[in-house]
Amino acid sequence: MSASADMLHVDVMDGRFVPNITIGPPVVKSIRRATRLPLDVHLMIVEPERHVQAFVDAGADIISVHAEATFHLNRLLGEIRSSGCRAAVAINPATGLGAVEHVLHMVDMVLVMTVNPGFGGQRMIEEALVKVSELRDIAERRGLSLDIQVDGGITEGTVAQAALAGANVFVAGSYVFGAVDPDDAVARLKLEAGKALAQKS
Repeated sequence: MSASADMLHVDVMDGRFVPNITIGPPVVKSIRRATRLPLDVHLMIVEPERHVQAFVDAGADIISVHAEATFHLNRLLGEIRSSGCRAAVAINPATGLGAVEHVLHMVDMVLVMTVNPGFGGQRMIEEALVKVSELRDIAERRGLSLDIQVDGGITEGTVAQAALAGANVFVAGSYVFGAVDPDDAVARLKLEAGKALAQKS
C-alpha cells in the first residue's frame, strides 16, 4: 500500500475522547522507522497538549488536535508549528465551523470528521460535507492555502462527493485495509477523486 498512498494517517485514541484505545508514541516511532511517507498523526485524546511533544519526538510530520479537546487551541497549534510539525485542527460532525474559524491562519489543514470518531467501518455522514464546502469558501475568501481533510466513510462511492465539496486530502481505513488489493483500492480512490477535482475546476 505504501507505494500508492501519499501519507499514513495514524489514529491515536485514549478511551476517553473516543470509546476505543489504540496506540501511543512508541508505535508511531516504530512506524517512522518503517516508512519515509509523511506521518499524519490524528490525536483523538483529551488534553492533547500533554502529549503533543511525545508524538513530535516519535516522528510525526502532521499533528491534528480536536477543537473540542483542549481549552487553549491557539496556544497548542502554535506549539505544534514551533516544533517543526505541520499543524491541523479537527472537528467532529456535530461541531460547527465557528470552533475553528479563528485559528485557520494558524493551521496547514482542517480535518472534518465525516463520521463520529472512535470506530472504523461507519457510513459517511453526508451532512458533514456542507461544512467542507463552507470551509473551502472561507479559505478562498481569505486567501488561505489550506488543505481540507475528510475522515470517515471514504469509499470509491463517496470520495468524489468529498472532493466536489472541497476536500483535497482523504483518509480511508476500512475501504483500503478490507480490500483484497489495498494498492488497487488506493488507486481507485485517487482516480475518482481526481476526476471529481478535474470536473470542479
